Amino acid sequence: MVAENILGGLFAVFLGFYLLYSSQAKKKKKGKDRASAKSRDYCVNSTANGECRLDNGGVTDVIIVGAGVAGSALAHTLGKDGRIVHLIERDLTEPDRIVGELLQPGGYLKLIELGLEDCVEDIDAQRIFGYVLYKDGKKTRLAYPLEKFHANVSGRSFHNGRFIQRMREKAASLPNVRLVQGTVTSLLEENGTIKGVLYKTKTGEELQAYAPLTIVDVPSYFVGLVLENCQLPYPNHGHVILADPSPILFYPISSSEVRCLVDVPGQKVPSLANGEMAKYLKTVVASQIPPELYDAFIAAIDKGSIKTMPNRSMPAAPLPTPGALLMGDAFNMRHPLTGGGMTVALSDIVVLRNLLKPLRYLNDSSSLCNYLESFNTLRKPLASTINTLAGALYKVFCASSDQARKEMREACFDYLSLGGVCSTGPVALLSGLNPRPLSLVLHFFAVAIYGVGRLLLPFPSFKRIWLGARLISGASGIIFPIIKAEGVRQMFFPATVPAYYRASRFK
Repeated sequence: MVAENILGGLFAVFLGFYLLYSSQAKKKKKGKDRASAKSRDYCVNSTANGECRLDNGGVTDVIIVGAGVAGSALAHTLGKDGRIVHLIERDLTEPDRIVGELLQPGGYLKLIELGLEDCVEDIDAQRIFGYVLYKDGKKTRLAYPLEKFHANVSGRSFHNGRFIQRMREKAASLPNVRLVQGTVTSLLEENGTIKGVLYKTKTGEELQAYAPLTIVDVPSYFVGLVLENCQLPYPNHGHVILADPSPILFYPISSSEVRCLVDVPGQKVPSLANGEMAKYLKTVVASQIPPELYDAFIAAIDKGSIKTMPNRSMPAAPLPTPGALLMGDAFNMRHPLTGGGMTVALSDIVVLRNLLKPLRYLNDSSSLCNYLESFNTLRKPLASTINTLAGALYKVFCASSDQARKEMREACFDYLSLGGVCSTGPVALLSGLNPRPLSLVLHFFAVAIYGVGRLLLPFPSFKRIWLGARLISGASGIIFPIIKAEGVRQMFFPATVPAYYRASRFK
């Protein structure tokens, strides 16, 4: 009897300790669940690559306005990292644009880095290995310096709409990316912080969407036509004609189509409706294009499928707003002559992904805004190189009545024709393979000095010396304002910018 009482007492004590332990464990678990629910950030399953996918009870982490190249790529990238993304696009039908059709090798490398290289497959994309430059009956071939890269690395040209549709499909294939058709009418602001967007669906219903971070990607819209069933003189190359008054571009966008872009300077282009544009193309432009493309060019004009889209240059001038971030053409544009827009956009996404990756929570808008100021500094090496080169080349390539500008244009063509580092260096900059602004400045002034040398040899004269001085002055007047707009400190001395160190601790 005594033994049974002792055993019963021991059992009761054990049971009491067990119940007390279980109660404490449940409290701890509830506390963790409560904290997890408060943060709205916990792992519920895994993505295809084995990374943790975050769910937050239906609350969005990031809203992206615009499912263009930048918006779709960013949605896929953040979705892969486990963010809950709400992607809103005004029109989900296949776009029909005459820009955004040439992806430089540097941009293709960024596609690989983002896991999106398959988006240029099965859309009849054409591989591009360099450029051919035409001027006054002369031509020179400029190849991309791809010797150090895998055989599949090159430029790609394609129909912009096909590429974007593949990007959208890729983004929407992730379970935590919601792609909807809607027109964003306003940003929702509260005490100076962007909390989300107000948008109207296809059916006219007005809805509100909230997220700690809203990213806006607005697309921008040369005279363009499509030449059918013709062959470029140099297959798999872009062709740039230094025409009068401004450059003409040709590049393949499918196995049977060649895009022609004609830059028409001025604030107002000839009218399409009354036939002024067709007349301009036939009388001013047609005589300056390669004879192999003449008939197809005239046929494209007669077909009437001429499109115009304004192109603008806009250096990145960030105005930090808590809860919001601009990307793509809403943030930074450059002249499309060098085809660098998509390369810059994809590079920006890589930078932003690396910045956001170590952040578990995005809810502190003010702290996030301060932290993301480093984005503009970290993106500068590649973005400012391509932006500055695009603006400078456009001004150099345009015809001018100024003799110094004529000499600079001739010097640029001859410098690139020298081969070796004189061609591979600038092409590496143009293609996004060498994101070094200092290299750009050195090559630009090497062209100017080369031009002065041509003037002074074999016998200098006062007139030639004066022209050489004007050439150097003109070159400075082209490049230095662009560099100033991009930001001298951010371009050449990023490590001296305080915001740079806000990201460095996560590296």
